[in-house]
This record gives sequence, C-alpha cells and structure tokens, in this order.
Amino acid sequence: MALMNQNTSESGIEAAIMYVDMNSFFASCEQQERKELRGKPIGVITHPSKFACVIAPSVEAKRYGVKTGMRLPECKALCPQMIPVVARPYIYRLYHVRILNVLKSYCDDVIPKSIDEAVLNFTTYRLVYKDLKEVALKIKADLADTEKGCGPFVKCSIGIAPNSFLAKLATEIQKPDGLIEITRDNIDDYLKNMKLTDLPGIARANERRLQMIGIKTPYDMRHSSEALLRKAFGGVVGNYWHRRLNFREVDFYQSDYKAMSATRMVSRLQREDPQALESLFISLCTRLEQRMVKQNVYCKTVSFYMRYHDIPTWETTIHLNDATQDAVEMRLYIMQQVDQFEQSRNFKIFNNKVQSMGVIITGFIKGDRVQFSLFDNKMKQDKARKTLYHIKDKYGRDVVRKASETIRAHEMRDAIGFGSVKDFNGVVGAPDAGSMNQYLLENDGPRPVPKHVLEIRARKQKQKIAEQLTQTGHDHTT
Repeated sequence: MALMNQNTSESGIEAAIMYVDMNSFFASCEQQERKELRGKPIGVITHPSKFACVIAPSVEAKRYGVKTGMRLPECKALCPQMIPVVARPYIYRLYHVRILNVLKSYCDDVIPKSIDEAVLNFTTYRLVYKDLKEVALKIKADLADTEKGCGPFVKCSIGIAPNSFLAKLATEIQKPDGLIEITRDNIDDYLKNMKLTDLPGIARANERRLQMIGIKTPYDMRHSSEALLRKAFGGVVGNYWHRRLNFREVDFYQSDYKAMSATRMVSRLQREDPQALESLFISLCTRLEQRMVKQNVYCKTVSFYMRYHDIPTWETTIHLNDATQDAVEMRLYIMQQVDQFEQSRNFKIFNNKVQSMGVIITGFIKGDRVQFSLFDNKMKQDKARKTLYHIKDKYGRDVVRKASETIRAHEMRDAIGFGSVKDFNGVVGAPDAGSMNQYLLENDGPRPVPKHVLEIRARKQKQKIAEQLTQTGHDHTT
C-alpha cells in the first residue's frame, strides 16, 4: 500500500488545541475529600451493595487490574483490600465547576466534553502564550492548588495537538498525570506504536473492516486516501477519520442532543415494593423533563424498557402526534402501553424480578418551533414549568417541588455519568453562565435529621425501655 503524506492544513494558521482529561476522576475526588482513602485502592460504586458495579476505580485499584464496570466480587478477587465508596455526584459536579473555572482563567474558548474532560482552543492566543507546554504545567499546578482548583490528589493528563481528536489521543499516551504534544514531526512515531483500537472510536468491528483492506495500524490509516477510508467505513465517517488524523478539526464543538435517557438499576428493597418501582419510574420521567426544560426542547418519541432477572426485556416506543416536555404526559403515554400489554398477556410489568428500567426520548424540536393551539392549556403549563425550574435554579431544588418529585429518598438516588454535560454548561465559570440547573450542585443524599427530632426519638426510646423493664418487674431507677 502506497503511503501518502496528506497532513496539510487548509489555512495558513495552525490550530492549537489542548485536551484536559482528569485521571480516575470520581475516585480522585473522594481521595481528595477523605484523607483516610489517600494512597489506597478504592472503587466508587453506585449504591451500597455487595454486588454493586464499580463505576470508577482509583489509580491504585487499576494497578491490580480492576476496571470500570466490574462487580465488587470480581474486584475483590483481584484486589482484596479495595475499599468500596458510594458515589456522591454533587461532589463531582462541584469539582467539575472548579476545573472549568481554572481552565477559563487561561482561555475563553473552553468546551466541556464530559464531567471529567474539556477541550481548549488556544489558536487565537498564540501571541499571548508562546509555549503551550508551559501553560499546561501551570494549569496542572492550579488544579493541584486547593484554593484555586481541586487539590493535589486530583490529577490530569493533558494533550496538545492541532485538533481536538489528536489532543485527546495524546492524553491516552501517558497516564496518569501525563503531558504529551503531538506535532507534524512526531505524529507518525506515536501512530506506528499503536493498535487501531487505541484510537478513540475504533472498536473491534472497525478494526476488522480496516484490516481487510490492508490498514493494519493508525499509521497506515493516516496515510491512506480519503476514498479508501470512505470505502472502509461505508460513507462520510471515513472522510472524518482522514481529517482527524491529518490535523483538520471535526470534533471540537458539541452537537445538539440526538437522544436523552434516564436509567436506573433497581435494588432488592425497591423490587419488593410496587410503590417504590412506580416512584422510581415517575422520577425518571421527571429527570428528563428537567433536562428538556434546560435545553428548551420538546420530544416526539418516548421509549421505555424494563429488564428482569431470568425474563426477557420488555420495551415499548410511542411516537407522539404533539411534542411534549411534560413528565406527567410521558408517564401517561407509557402507562397506556403497559396497561394494554398487561391486559392482553396477564403479566405485570412492574414486578419483583425487575433488574433495571429506563426512559429514552428522541425526536427533539426546539421550543421556539413548537406550535400551540390558541385554546390549548399547554401554553400555561409550559410557562409554569419554566417558572418552576427557574425558581429551583435560583433558590435550590427543595424550595418548590412538583408532586411527582415527592418520593422517598432511597427510591431515586442521584447518579452521574461520564458522558455529555450539555445540561451543565450554565454553571458560573462555564459557558452560558447563569442558565445552569444550579441545584445539581446540591447534596442529593439523605438529609440530616434535625436535632429536635433526634431528641424526641431518644425520649421515646427511653420511655419504651422503662415500660418494658416495669412489665418484667425490674427496677429501672438510675
């Protein structure tokens, strides 16, 4: 296969992109917050259970082979001393804000790619910063500063390159606490030593497809023609890959949502309580409503699934005539499908074998394009909904609540993922400051019991013990 040098830039100005990837982010935040966890292998889990899934192992745990997605028994087999730590999403969001504040002190063009990743465009800062490696070292120092950033136990890998994809690839080369710059002079040296699956976005199926046409390494891929890559990927995706590996920008800015989902694993206690399952389901719809209000979009397709132990998954999809943003409406549409199925099959969808459930919405329409009838009450509902979330943003999530939010604390534990943070962009220090769901920064865990309530409980407990002693004839005088 002939190699072609096609790494030319369309303009005379070479872009300067920096990618910041936090190392073992959730676990590092916990180690920064809790001294007793520092230097020890820990695994952040979604909920307290001996079979819980580890969503973020610490650097120390990774050295034993612990990986994201493993169950606790499997992790303990590899690393018996690993400490499970229940996730605290509001802490990770607070640290996310601190990270963005540090990054934006160096560059205005900052795009958060996920809760633990961000990309910075320094192209227009060439006269301000002569050496981006020096800037990267200063950013690392600021992030390690407890006052300015997060603290010394929250580390990051930083990549520098002419586009965001190669900058992200650079963060993968050296972890943890890495700093790598990919340039026109050294890119081929790095790519020759990589497998195709080392490229973010290339899975086994893509690897087989590329190998079938003679592309064995990322180096071969970079020096292939656009036409050959287009053939390998079956369309325009091949063009994108050619551009990425040849210094052209494809991935910097975020696209609009294609879909939103709210999913949860179901605990044993929830599984045995039909009311808890119903409350969890309502909460999923409410979370999606909140996100749609934030993004000012309405959906036209609603899907729902239930996964069970030893029973096939049940799922349904509803295509709506009129776009909706309302949690109650979504619940109503889904329950209509549930009722129809239960009546025809004599089978309860919400049963004690439920393992997980999820609601997915697609077919988004921007709020300013949704047309309401002059006689439609939805206009008032829409205004009331926006007002409610505006109040929550300003004064906190508990100052006002919808009826669908009044559920027991254990039924909808807060959760967080590594994916998109479009809903988070309005935090102070992030894009669109002031429009953020500010109450996402609040502790969503169980509220502390008021002191007077504890005192009443203690008195009642003492009284109960005294009565029991009296009944058995014992002297309870102290």
